[in-house]
Amino acid sequence: MIRRSGTLLVALGIVGLLALDHAQSQPLNPYTAPPLLALGSGLAATGGHCAAPPPPAQ
Repeated sequence: MIRRSGTLLVALGIVGLLALDHAQSQPLNPYTAPPLLALGSGLAATGGHCAAPPPPAQ
């Protein structure tokens, strides 16, 4: 019984977070979104990466 109620509580929490995120977020504009696959398009890669080295200290 404990495992079932714990699983239900976690599932309800995840559903609640998804509902809150959906209610608070702006609708996506497909015309301003970056292409899903931009192989050979000439577009430069943007954004950060967690494995990138930190910038040099000045």
